[in-house]
Amino acid sequence: MNHTTRRNWVLGAAASGMALALPGAALAQTSTPAGKAPLVGPLAPNPAEFKKTVEQFSAGKTAAAEGLQLDVPVLADNPSAVPVKVKVTLPITEQDWCEEIIVLAELNPSPLACKLQFTALAGTAEAAVRIRLSQSQTIHALARMKSGKLLAAKQAVTVAASGCGM
Repeated sequence: MNHTTRRNWVLGAAASGMALALPGAALAQTSTPAGKAPLVGPLAPNPAEFKKTVEQFSAGKTAAAEGLQLDVPVLADNPSAVPVKVKVTLPITEQDWCEEIIVLAELNPSPLACKLQFTALAGTAEAAVRIRLSQSQTIHALARMKSGKLLAAKQAVTVAASGCGM
């Protein structure tokens, strides 16, 4: 004889509800080695968004490769909190200072990782942040000076495991 108790019914309902409550990201594929299927779903890279963000920030200007220092570890053992330091090495004056810095993670689903704004009173343009990375990729930093000069720096980083899917 099969008796359904209230306890069995509640446990069964909770278990089936949990299966339905899983976010879509949990169902997406994770990063795979070279030669395998690429990352898909909500964790997939968004190259169109990366390109759009760079174009909007640069406003068609060519970035100088000098004047912006980017410090990112070559190997990130914790992809959920990768330390990133960015610093404008050009002189900060009352006539020319860094107005804004952005940090981009090229292969993240949402590439804009950080946006920092400065004033002439800051006296320096530097910051240290931690960003989450979905996979091994190149980190980009762009800085816009008051004079209109655009600075750029980039550095590749290898992550030990997927960070955005955790």
